[in-house]
Amino acid sequence: MLKDNLEEVEKNIQEACRRSGRDRRDVTLVAVSKTKPAEMVQEAYDLGQRDFGENKVQELTAKCQVLPEDIRWHLIGHLQTNKVKYIVGKTCLVHSVDSLKLAAAISKEAVKHGCTVQVLIEVNVAGEESKFGVSPEETEALVREASALPALEIRGLMTIAPNVSDPEKNRPVFRRLKELSVDIAGKNINNVTMNVLSMGMTGDYQVAVEEGATIVRVGTGIFGQRAYSVQD
Repeated sequence: MLKDNLEEVEKNIQEACRRSGRDRRDVTLVAVSKTKPAEMVQEAYDLGQRDFGENKVQELTAKCQVLPEDIRWHLIGHLQTNKVKYIVGKTCLVHSVDSLKLAAAISKEAVKHGCTVQVLIEVNVAGEESKFGVSPEETEALVREASALPALEIRGLMTIAPNVSDPEKNRPVFRRLKELSVDIAGKNINNVTMNVLSMGMTGDYQVAVEEGATIVRVGTGIFGQRAYSVQD
């Protein structure tokens, strides 16, 4: 099943790239392995997958200890400041920086570790009350403030689009995030590259690719339904 699912997702990404005139190499597939056992991650790894995403710090750190060292771990879920110390040095990218307080906590821990942490600013494009992230209007200010902190690299933006039955409904959300990233990139802010756009999940990643996603986060489409009984 997992092999077939990965091949299907890969085919869909390739087709979305072709439709939008993009190079497949410009899109990274992050396999979202939250609530899934390390054995399933290992199976996907053995099939060639290297980028994996986790929502929970506890799950990410536990899997880090038992899985291959060359896995690129992405923290894609909400991060509490008191858990920052557990993930610095273990992630290749933190997708969910949504406040200056969190950015400062990551910076402080990165300085302690003598490393640089690459982060994305999470934007609540659709303005959903149930979602984390800054508003589009607040994004540039947070980017500027966070970019001044030591040991942080602001690589781009991330959003979690609404859960919709028709992926086309999220096209304006993805387009807005892309426009925002282009606008901020044009300001030439020090320590800000804006070359990463993390958007699109199992239900809408093809539309996200068409609108400029450089990272898509696919969980159910690869691993099947999640076991929501797993505790934090």
